[in-house]
Amino acid sequence: MAVDSTFEFEKRRNRPVKYDRGLMGKTILAMQRVQEIKTKREERFHANRMKDAKVVKKQQARVEIEKSIEILAPAVANREEVMRTVVDKARDRIAARKKQRGQKIATGSSEGMEE
Repeated sequence: MAVDSTFEFEKRRNRPVKYDRGLMGKTILAMQRVQEIKTKREERFHANRMKDAKVVKKQQARVEIEKSIEILAPAVANREEVMRTVVDKARDRIAARKKQRGQKIATGSSEGMEE
């Protein structure tokens, strides 16, 4: 412990430093870099904490759904009906497009033969 760089730093701490533009620039860049590292560490720490919390949250949601399934049953039934309607409309549009394309192709091919 006798040879420690922090002791030397503490000895020099209270001495006035002559202004040096390069040193000031390096110091500011170093401070920004330290802040970036600190932010990344905080984000990583939060992500690690939330990783386990996500599983717990999902389990709590399942328990809540099981407790109040009678409230959700009508909504689910309505949702299925809406989905069927949307799918049927989409099929109708696709069929109409295919029919329209078929007419264009047939019209285009008959015009090409007349020439």
